Amino acid sequence: SADARPANQYGSDVSHIFSFHSFSRFFSPKEELRELREQPIDPQAEQEIIDSIEEVYFSNDSFDMVQHELEKLPPELNLQELEEYRDKLKRQQAAVSKKVADLILEKQPAYVKELERVTALQTNLQLAAVICTNARRQLSVAKEGFTEASLGLLANQRRRQLLTGLLKSLRTIKTLQRTDVRLSEMLEEEDYPGAIQLCLECQKAASTFKHYSCIRYVEQLDVALSKTCKHFDVSHYTKVQLAYTLLGKTQTAMDQLHMHFTQAIHNTVFQVVLGYVELCAGNADTKFQKMQYKDLCTHITPDSYIPCLTDLCKALWEVMLSYHRTMQWHEERDKEEATSTPDDSAAAESDESVVDRSYVKKKLEHGLTRIWQDVQLKVKAYILGTDMSNFKYDDFIVVLDVISRLMQVGEEFCGSKSEVLQESIKRQSVNYFKNYHRARLEELRMFLENETWELCPVKSNFNIAQLHEFKFMGQCRSPSVSPNRQAVSSASPAEEELSLFQRYLQEGNPFEMHIEHKEEETEDVLASNGYESDELEKSVYQDYDSDSDVPEELKQDYVDEQTGDVPLKSVSRETIRSRKKSDYSLNKTNAPILTNTTLNVIRLVGKYMQMMNILKPIAFDVIHCVSQLFDYYLYAVYTFFGRNDMVWYNRSTIRFFTRVGKYQDQEAAGENAGVHGPAEDRKEKVPSPHLSQLVVLTNSGTLYGLAQRVVATESLVFLAEQFESLQSHLDTMMPAAKKPFLQQFYSQTVSTASELRKPIYWIVAAKAIDYEQMLLMMAGVKWDIREIMSQHNVYVDVLLKEFEQFNKRLGEVSRHVRIPLPVSNVLWEHCIRLANRTLVEGYANVKKCSNEGRALMQLDFQQFLMKLEKLTDLRPIPDKEFVETYIKAYYLTENDMEQFIKNHREYSMKQLANLVNVCLGSHINKKARQKLLAAIDDIDRPKR
Repeated sequence: SADARPANQYGSDVSHIFSFHSFSRFFSPKEELRELREQPIDPQAEQEIIDSIEEVYFSNDSFDMVQHELEKLPPELNLQELEEYRDKLKRQQAAVSKKVADLILEKQPAYVKELERVTALQTNLQLAAVICTNARRQLSVAKEGFTEASLGLLANQRRRQLLTGLLKSLRTIKTLQRTDVRLSEMLEEEDYPGAIQLCLECQKAASTFKHYSCIRYVEQLDVALSKTCKHFDVSHYTKVQLAYTLLGKTQTAMDQLHMHFTQAIHNTVFQVVLGYVELCAGNADTKFQKMQYKDLCTHITPDSYIPCLTDLCKALWEVMLSYHRTMQWHEERDKEEATSTPDDSAAAESDESVVDRSYVKKKLEHGLTRIWQDVQLKVKAYILGTDMSNFKYDDFIVVLDVISRLMQVGEEFCGSKSEVLQESIKRQSVNYFKNYHRARLEELRMFLENETWELCPVKSNFNIAQLHEFKFMGQCRSPSVSPNRQAVSSASPAEEELSLFQRYLQEGNPFEMHIEHKEEETEDVLASNGYESDELEKSVYQDYDSDSDVPEELKQDYVDEQTGDVPLKSVSRETIRSRKKSDYSLNKTNAPILTNTTLNVIRLVGKYMQMMNILKPIAFDVIHCVSQLFDYYLYAVYTFFGRNDMVWYNRSTIRFFTRVGKYQDQEAAGENAGVHGPAEDRKEKVPSPHLSQLVVLTNSGTLYGLAQRVVATESLVFLAEQFESLQSHLDTMMPAAKKPFLQQFYSQTVSTASELRKPIYWIVAAKAIDYEQMLLMMAGVKWDIREIMSQHNVYVDVLLKEFEQFNKRLGEVSRHVRIPLPVSNVLWEHCIRLANRTLVEGYANVKKCSNEGRALMQLDFQQFLMKLEKLTDLRPIPDKEFVETYIKAYYLTENDMEQFIKNHREYSMKQLANLVNVCLGSHINKKARQKLLAAIDDIDRPKR
């Protein structure tokens, strides 16, 4: 019940009850409340009234009760209801007021009792204050009268005793003065064992004061130990270790040694970087000396970056070499002690000595990883302190080589894979390569837009291995090793088996050899475009061969590698073949067909592969960019020479056009920012290239730019062949998870490059022969003749003359650009195929034709084939059966004709319908005609 609530709970509710009470005063006068309060009421009924009060009234002190009640009023007020609700609130307020009064009366005795306790406490505090005042007064009197005088006497006595002891110590030190002078002389002479021995003798005579000389000696000994961290000297280190052994501090010496190595690494790198920063700044500003090493690295300029990195690695090499030689010294000493006296050593050797040797061995082995980790962290801070995205390619390759050589040092030093260095250089490489590739793509676009597609003269034995960019492929080495390592070590097979620490143990520095090699071997490897005129170029390129020593008859004829066709009909086939053979023995005709831009792309691929070879973690990014170079070149050749309204499609070229379509949508727009934001993506887009205005593709005299088309297309094929030769090498570089990308690139892009010949040369073939004139001439021929003719029609001679003219122009083009056999075959195939298709189309335009007319068609076609076979060795003649089958179909019966229509869907509806209409009246009636035309329509309906 409510009466059973604790008093404190009632106390917490009182404030809310008073709040309710203050609210209700707005509803009634005080007299009414007093009457209600004085009325006797049942306690249970009173508790029920209190319980009926809303919980919201007890929520918090800031509760606005008036606002609450006003908001509860209904939209339409009813006076009676309002009065009833007001009476309810009055009763609740009266019950609350009565409850509060009862609670106050109930707690009155407790209040009075607590007030009495407070009054008693106040009286006790006043008494305590009086006692404290009296005590302080008495303590002051005692201090003045007794303590100061007595304690002063005691202090003087103690000082006298200390001075007496000090006098004795000074007299003893005076006797040892000459010994101390001798110790200093021996220290200057670095005779540490002798100094320790003399010190021990003095300690026996004056053991109380031994710490004076020993402390000074150990400090100097520690300095001597620190000197071995940068320049290890066997005799010096032997003396220091013997001195520590005499002191019995072998383990302490090893702990101090590792501390000195850590300090040496920090001091060395800081001083090297500080020197370059101050040198570049041009003043000795003290602010640099107060900087942290990491912040100092950010002030290195690009020009001083590589020299500073090289000096940094040289200095760190010296520290690691000193540690390596320290380990060697201890290993050799342990072997000497183990083999010196095998019989007596076990008895003579103390347990303490065994423990010391075991401790030193473990400490040194553990220190290898620790020291290499410190080296990695220092070099990492240096690598990441500068943005290398705008470095020249050759400079960045030097950085990669230096870091690669440093990682090799780490692998030989402690077997580490240098994850810290690899991660840091990977970050810089990805950033650099992204910017470098963007610039190279833009550069490639500029080259393509200025390319006139002239033949670049190279030797007949030219291959990419002759370019300096691909020299590294001839060196078999670990990917973690600098590409210069093999070149340095290949001179001596015996040295090749030695580690760097063995090779440079006494003198030299691997990073000095690295720089010498770079100056010696890579003077022009870093040429950005590959057009420098130097010894390399002389070994790769040659001027165009002069034709002055070539017989005139070889100059004037187009000689094909297989056909040996020439315009002179009087020359025998054997003579032509012998001439063809002599012609193709010339250097000029045997040289690969490529352009300056092709060579530039090949050089770029070599540079990309160099970077990939040095740093395998970014191999996939590099190969992806290499594929973009090829795609962009292929796309440019297609857009320049392959786009035309007359472009045809067949099954063999579907894959190629699918790939080109993807590149047009993605690669040309810069599909190079998969993980970058939209802003950066826009920056990396590469626009589609445009053909140079100097290249004319509309002149019929040059076969519509056939020479340029051949150079462009065959240079692409040559580029694809070089990519094929590099596939195995790229496959070894590619991570296993990404190899499907490489396989897809080769199967869907590289292997389809040769298919580009068909659409490009189709444009030439479609324009080189006047097929429209042939159709007009065929339309004027009378085919419904009644006698068999022995003379073919004139349009055949005209067509053959067109082919002879085409052959002649082809020969003229071949004088400037070698036309390979596959190109010649494609051109002839296209021309013949188009001519045969035109013949069928002309025959399909015939309105009336007799059997004799069909025989004349056969005569014309046979005459055409006979003359054509003298112009070309292409066999079989393309679409020969296409024409013959169509002519012979005229003789088919109704049933055979229906089967012919179903089986030969290569003919158009018009051609099939004409075949049926021409046969009407001869051996096909009208009913059969309707049936056959319906069959033709059924065949065409699925296509629609």
